[in-house]
Amino acid sequence: MNRRNFYFLLAGLLLIFQVDAFPQKQKPKNESWYDEKPLHFGFTLGMNLMDFNITPADSLKAPDFLNPEVSKLNPGINIQIVTNLRINSHADLRFLPGVSFGQRNIRYYKNKSGTGTNNGNPEMEIYNERQRLESSFLEFPLIFKYKGERLNNVRPYVIGGLNYRYDLAGKKEYDDEKAVYLRLKRSDLYYEAGAGLDFYLPYFKLSVEIKMSNGLRDVIVHDPAPGYPQFVNAIEKVKSQIWILSFHFE
Repeated sequence: MNRRNFYFLLAGLLLIFQVDAFPQKQKPKNESWYDEKPLHFGFTLGMNLMDFNITPADSLKAPDFLNPEVSKLNPGINIQIVTNLRINSHADLRFLPGVSFGQRNIRYYKNKSGTGTNNGNPEMEIYNERQRLESSFLEFPLIFKYKGERLNNVRPYVIGGLNYRYDLAGKKEYDDEKAVYLRLKRSDLYYEAGAGLDFYLPYFKLSVEIKMSNGLRDVIVHDPAPGYPQFVNAIEKVKSQIWILSFHFE
């Protein structure tokens, strides 16, 4: 996990668990009959930020190397069905099949030959317009949820689990009509971790949750586009990373 991701997750955890830091006055508790059921259902709406962890190829140490980087993060959406199996009063096992949509943009930078900055690092210039890689995932997360003590009508929790995603937008061949010279593998397995708050409302439970999802495999297809081998050759491996803000209605 890089420093940016660490700070983002830390801020989310502090925000979620600050409810534990201060004593709260006792208030009437809304009924939570759905929490006592062995099995209950719901749905999820969410937003995501899809990212890549890119490892450049070792061969790019020449003066004219290309350096690939994710240039900008674009918000996407998630829609899921919640199936919640109660293990005990503090633990649930959850299956949340659904779909998610988003994109990643990779821009390539090229060393300005013969130039450099004051600290010895090469100056970089943009090599081309961004490579926009769209994803439409079918996803099948299996999540373990551990819940803290209920405080009036709020209850904090943490989650962890695995998520298999299949990218319907992954292409078998390059599209000659689009200037996109990278392809993504369709399937990947992710590990996920996060935290959230359950809000017990009069007629249902609303959960607000933030989680990080990290892919385990290299998702770049290392078969270069005809006439444009430099885009694939500049990359050793790429692993997917997704940040997700979810709103569960149960």
